Amino acid sequence: MGTQHVNGDIEARVSVAQDRTTTPEALYELASDPSARVRAVVAARPDAPAEALRPLARDRDRDVREAIARNPSASQGNLLRLVGDADRWVRWAVAANPACDSRIRGVMAKAQDKELRGLLAEMPELEPHLSALLIEDASPEVRERLASHTTDPEVIEALLRDRTLRVRKGVAINKQTSAEQRHILAQDSSPDVRAALVRAVELDEADLQDLLKDRSADVRRAMATSAVTPQHIRQALENDPDEAVAQDARGYRGPQVAGGPARIPRAGRRPALGKRFPGKPAR
Repeated sequence: MGTQHVNGDIEARVSVAQDRTTTPEALYELASDPSARVRAVVAARPDAPAEALRPLARDRDRDVREAIARNPSASQGNLLRLVGDADRWVRWAVAANPACDSRIRGVMAKAQDKELRGLLAEMPELEPHLSALLIEDASPEVRERLASHTTDPEVIEALLRDRTLRVRKGVAINKQTSAEQRHILAQDSSPDVRAALVRAVELDEADLQDLLKDRSADVRRAMATSAVTPQHIRQALENDPDEAVAQDARGYRGPQVAGGPARIPRAGRRPALGKRFPGKPAR
């Protein structure tokens, strides 16, 4: 098929665009095909020639530009253009691209798009100067996402003092927190933070004993149903003065197994090729 002329109906041209033996010259020709389906196939090919991908980064069709944004062979110039694209889905696809480098991440950190900054906040091994920007981000959601994903002890320490409850909840579920940081969270003024903590991470015995007497029944119920609660703590909760807590402790049967009820995703989000993006409208 590599020497085949690029003609025929749309299905035939899509097939040529998908075929691994199709020549670079044919792919270059297909990059200007009148069908967006054909152009999107070319745009998604990591082996497509740069001359074919370059004009597709400016394509009028969103799906074509999104395919370029996901393409690990896309040039840094194309990705820099697309991270500022007018369409949110194209911008967010750049964040999922393994070729997204420090220069592109720097643009993301200063973007008006809150979701784009949130996707940046969830990236592993984020540069310290970009983490410093996100610590001060105006959006509590962005700071929360940084708090729950960062592995930087200094960033965790800074967000531990954040005045917004949801940010501290993000820290509480971060498994990179130290024993001392977990001790501080176990004494947080918000029962929501304390409940998130006991559901997510293991705690020192002294903190567990204090939380057995937590003034909030919701925190104690969270301990009773947490997969990380030690058995002796759960047994103590079987005698909790709040009957709902005691029943939860007695009725605990271990973590939910595969095949149980599906977890309800966060509103407005959907998984996409290893990334979690907000809901995409039907076209």
